[in-house]
Amino acid sequence: MIQQPVRPRPGGAYQPRTGSSNTKKVRVNGEIRVPQVRLIGPEREQLGVLSLTEALRQAQQAGLDLVEIAPTAAPPVCRIMDYGKYLFELNKQKAAQKKKQKRIQLKEVKFRPVTEEGDYQVKLRNLIRFLEQGDKAKITVRFRGREIAHVHLGTKLIERLEKDLAAYAAIDDRPKMEGKQMVLVVSPKKTK
Repeated sequence: MIQQPVRPRPGGAYQPRTGSSNTKKVRVNGEIRVPQVRLIGPEREQLGVLSLTEALRQAQQAGLDLVEIAPTAAPPVCRIMDYGKYLFELNKQKAAQKKKQKRIQLKEVKFRPVTEEGDYQVKLRNLIRFLEQGDKAKITVRFRGREIAHVHLGTKLIERLEKDLAAYAAIDDRPKMEGKQMVLVVSPKKTK
């Protein structure tokens, strides 16, 4: 596979194209600068240690590219393969790994010390849903005006929440005051 020279973009100043990080790390065909390579054929068969020119000749005969897959080995390992297909497979693997990763979010649910029973139940259901989805939850009890004089009401509410969430959550941070609000952070219990 012969690489095309970079041409200026139409209607604008010359800017070299920025390729993906894969293309910079993997050397192909003429970019390989070592005297000998351990060659692997298109069907993943070992072809032994050959000179670079012989390896390039075999790749050209097969109508494929010579791709350096292990540059740190002695001698470097090269494989005869379709470079475009190789890049496609690499990107596919990265996408699959990214899909498997679960990003944990911190969800916040706000209460007041005078939260009524119906509202409490709705917010509790939301908390349980967040925890079952694998997200952490930040429970905030906000005090307004003179309510700050009755911190014990907020403490009672937090204790009730701890009891109701015992089956679903583990407490990360003990309840603490941050200005005019009391904060409790919980995370989902690990299921074995």
